[in-house]
Amino acid sequence: MHPTLAPWSRWVLPLLVLLSACGGANGPNSPATPTEPPAPSNSQGQVAPPASAQKVSFYAASRFAEQASFGPTPALVAEIQAKGFERWMDEQLALPTSQIDLAEYRSAPRPIPRSYYDRLSREVTQLFVAAPDQLRLRATWTLSQILVISLRKIEPPGVANWFNLLQQHGLGRYGDLLNAVSRNPAMGYYLDNIENRPRSPQCPACAPNENYARELMQLFSIGVVKLHPDGTPVRDAKGRFVESYSQRDVEELARVLSGWSWKDPGPGASAWAFYLDPMVPSPFSRDRDAGAKRMLGREFPAGQSHEKDLRDAVDLLVNHPNTAPFVAQRFIQHFVKSQPSSAYVARVSAKFRDNGQGVVGDMKAVLKAVLLDAEARAGDNPSQFVAQDGKFREPLLFATALWRGMECRSIPVTHGGSAAIPRSQEPFNAESVFSFYAPTDRAAGSNLLAPEQRLFTQTELRDRLGWPSSAISYPPTGRQRYDNYEQAGCALDELAGQFTRSPAAFADWVSRRYFRGAIPPTLRNTVQQFVSDPQAPFQRDDYRNAALMTLGYTLSTPSYGVMR
Repeated sequence: MHPTLAPWSRWVLPLLVLLSACGGANGPNSPATPTEPPAPSNSQGQVAPPASAQKVSFYAASRFAEQASFGPTPALVAEIQAKGFERWMDEQLALPTSQIDLAEYRSAPRPIPRSYYDRLSREVTQLFVAAPDQLRLRATWTLSQILVISLRKIEPPGVANWFNLLQQHGLGRYGDLLNAVSRNPAMGYYLDNIENRPRSPQCPACAPNENYARELMQLFSIGVVKLHPDGTPVRDAKGRFVESYSQRDVEELARVLSGWSWKDPGPGASAWAFYLDPMVPSPFSRDRDAGAKRMLGREFPAGQSHEKDLRDAVDLLVNHPNTAPFVAQRFIQHFVKSQPSSAYVARVSAKFRDNGQGVVGDMKAVLKAVLLDAEARAGDNPSQFVAQDGKFREPLLFATALWRGMECRSIPVTHGGSAAIPRSQEPFNAESVFSFYAPTDRAAGSNLLAPEQRLFTQTELRDRLGWPSSAISYPPTGRQRYDNYEQAGCALDELAGQFTRSPAAFADWVSRRYFRGAIPPTLRNTVQQFVSDPQAPFQRDDYRNAALMTLGYTLSTPSYGVMR
């Protein structure tokens, strides 16, 4: 079972209050420089001079790994230190693209068993934790929360194919990505474009379906209000926001996107073949509105093909003045910080509009601009604490960083048999097309953007306390209790060894793996007191369980919960 809050309350609740008052991750009581390993020099990252001209500190490399991967590991931090940020990114982007093997999904029975949902969850999170192309996978995770489909409507074969699409196209040109998204059968079904048909004499009951057309503009490209290049909204003479499109534009785009259909899989095809091949133009003229259209001021001549109308619409949206800042702000929020400055957004937006070679929407260039910007790298010096910097550690990134910090080769399974991932943010299982939270969500009682904080509930805190010990098997005793950890290749014995060595050794190990070597003194002292306390709620003769419970307690504090 997950531990309840009661045995922990005298330790956890006062500490949450104390650390919140101290400013969270790096407040006034935090060290100006980390105590272990040696202190980094000022901005030993990509600010100036570039990383290639100076050594990257352990702290800076660990921080960069938090932003650019699913969590630091000792090997990853050492690699980033040795190569520098930009070279590491270049090599990451040159790696083969991780994919899910669709063979098993292609042959799945209908109705599809629950086991395929569990299989997909394990396969996706296994890649997140252990696959080498971490940077691309982080981009895919980001895009999956912007361009949303969900297992609440789409079966696992379609979602597995969708994951592969994001991996293949996510760091290419944004226009190519939107073209592929618009023809993907899972998206066609999720947002109903497969049903987008004009009313006609042959089908008097048909009507255009505007769902995908609306979300293609609202959520995938230009947003609902006009934006300046720095992401700030355009206002009229009375100070009101100016809408970026009208209902008529939605209706016209729905006409542009009409007439797409499943690809005929042919005789003997699997039951899920329709999910695995891009949609094709319907062969029936009644399914297509071939008349002239006008959307966002652009004319679409009558008689154009399905493909030409789609390409023209995507080209119009990608080159719209809103799309660059719209995409830039979302990538910054997911990778670096919830509330970027307008200047930061403007710099990334400019790279979206032109990668330096005249290419619009080069997502590799955008990602480099996000992660190598001076504002992203300023926090590589831990003494330069800025209260509004950073982002809340969302549930999935908490879980993956936990397991990667323990050097697990896969995510352990819980005693219930499922992958140890948070229920509140299971990949590709958002409640709606609006994902798990809105990019405009703000911290309670504040005007500060903090989208991920919406997911931090009492249940989430309880789960974070219990995640490290959630994969312990019950009721077997002795070493069998930790078979799940051994099968996942986790460094549990190393963690427990530090726990038995001394409270200081345990705090040092946790500091290096999870706090960039700079665990705040207040938290270090409290952890060491907890390890030494004979009344602490763990069994003294089971050092693995004691170490896991203490790790869960330590990582549930604001010092770890906020990524700065």
